[in-house]
Amino acid sequence: MSEADREQGKARRTQVMGDAFVERAMSDLDGFSRPLQDWLNEHAWGSTWRRGGIDLKTRSLCTCAMLAALGRGHELKGHIRGALNNGASLIEIREVLLHSALYAGAPAAVEAFRHAREVIDALALDAPDDGA
Repeated sequence: MSEADREQGKARRTQVMGDAFVERAMSDLDGFSRPLQDWLNEHAWGSTWRRGGIDLKTRSLCTCAMLAALGRGHELKGHIRGALNNGASLIEIREVLLHSALYAGAPAAVEAFRHAREVIDALALDAPDDGA
């Protein structure tokens, strides 16, 4: 793993997730936790998130769907913010989470909507009211 690979991954991570998210993830690292963050920066953010084929918004929405299905609420909240950073609308995020109910089950979707609501409230966004 090269320093350049890690730095390119960290730059993509910052682009998607925002400065504050990455600063929190990288702060207070020690010899135990640093290898995981280095691996994430190189492989998740450097290799996978830097690939072509789909744009960042689509990649973010796919990630939200998978995290909702897996019940990974903490990570889902971060990636909802990332999806917004990448140009996804609240309606698109809502529809992805609603769609997850079909394949992951209603309980997973209910939890995902709760986490999405926390992000919407924290960012003081107006939730869509499109009658859907």
